[in-house]
Amino acid sequence: MKTDIRTAAAGLPDAWGSSLLGRIGHTAVNVLRMDGRTLEPESHDTAEALLVLDGTLRLLAGGTGVDARAGEMYVVEAGVEHAVRPGSRGTLVIVEHLAPHRPPRGHGLAGD
Repeated sequence: MKTDIRTAAAGLPDAWGSSLLGRIGHTAVNVLRMDGRTLEPESHDTAEALLVLDGTLRLLAGGTGVDARAGEMYVVEAGVEHAVRPGSRGTLVIVEHLAPHRPPRGHGLAGD
């Protein structure tokens, strides 16, 4: 299946609300739009890969500031607290491993 990721992200109704692009076994691939807002710290039981298609992702991960730009990927290891810092804009793909029979976790703002 072919997917135009940028078009999928542009069609999302809200920034920071992720959309499932596909699953391969227990791995989910999600996309979202970043709009400059910050997000509260969070951590997960499994690692997640954050791939920036365009723009810049500005994170605070494990107490360290990290900027990932277009074409770069950052892997947040399981259990590491991370938060989005101001100025994150563009298109982000999130790849995450899912426990069997668990839907992809929400990403983004509360209520997503």
